[in-house]
Amino acid sequence: QVQLVESGGGLVQPGGSLRLSCAASRNIFSINAMNWYRQTPGKQREWVATITSRGSTNYADSVKGRFTISRDNAKNTVYLQMNSLKPGDPTDYYCSADLGGSEYYWGRGTQVTVSS
Repeated sequence: QVQLVESGGGLVQPGGSLRLSCAASRNIFSINAMNWYRQTPGKQREWVATITSRGSTNYADSVKGRFTISRDNAKNTVYLQMNSLKPGDPTDYYCSADLGGSEYYWGRGTQVTVSS
């Protein structure tokens, strides 16, 4: 089991940057994959990025080249560096942990608003 707490959201101007954090309640070194998702209220949640236990990363086409996922095992934290943010990007960002099998956990999310 793992608890996840996201932070770092806020208001940013178009073209600006933010770094989101996802703090885990346990060692993330052995977790199969850590993920970021995002969602516009009323719409389906969409996958953004994944980092595996081996450090491999993968991104949705919509964020490739703009977002970077990383992790700090010593701090049990995963990050999402977001650059060139666009108005209309989904506002609610969620961290998740895939422990394998049917074990999948979510944080409560953090809100990002891109507006001038």
